[in-house]
Amino acid sequence: MRLQGKTILVTAAGQGIGRASALACQAEGANVIATDVNGALLAGLDGIRTKVLDVTDPLAIQAIAAEIGPLDGLFNCAGFVHHGTILDVSDADWAFSFDLNVTAMMRLTRACLPGMLERAAVTGTASILNMASMASSIKGFVNRTVYGASKAAVIGLTKGIAADFVKQGIRCNALCPGTVDTPSLRGRIAASADPVQAEKDFIARQPMGRLATVDDITPMVVFLLSDESRFVSGQAMLVDGGVTI
Repeated sequence: MRLQGKTILVTAAGQGIGRASALACQAEGANVIATDVNGALLAGLDGIRTKVLDVTDPLAIQAIAAEIGPLDGLFNCAGFVHHGTILDVSDADWAFSFDLNVTAMMRLTRACLPGMLERAAVTGTASILNMASMASSIKGFVNRTVYGASKAAVIGLTKGIAADFVKQGIRCNALCPGTVDTPSLRGRIAASADPVQAEKDFIARQPMGRLATVDDITPMVVFLLSDESRFVSGQAMLVDGGVTI
């Protein structure tokens, strides 16, 4: 199996891409540690070690890094999508989005990296995967100013980590999905003034004519966490259904 013997931590694993990725990694032989801020969402992940984790809590990050020991793979999946233009953004909105989407990712990676360097010294490689988006430095989208700015920062963070540790066996890449049919997306659709039209609008921006499913995304997750991608680092990997053609 492609991840046999590897220990991989996945954040925001209670639902959506995070949960699907935890299950996909388990199916490929990984020892998966699945975390989420909502412990109830982690139910049903049979055979996977689960932990409640608020990734915006620095002390909690330090504690889990000390508890789990060295990792072969880390998937920083937690994030939040703010809706609105710059005129709709409060300072609190901006701070929250960057704290969750970027700062939390930096803190968890920083806490786990010493152990990953230990693993890489033995196995030759360890992989960090950061959740970014096609809405980032790659492409601008209407009503995604804060989200796009934070995900652009994720890509910059990813490239910095990759450059600093490439000679020590650490690979770091960013995953940039298109619009994925997840509970998070369904919540945003339901909260819109016209949910039916909102769903149509999301589909319309996908050239393939449909939303992505989580199963469209997880093969790239497995690839980037596996040794198959051993010569790939510092990349923003698009799985966007052709939006950025």
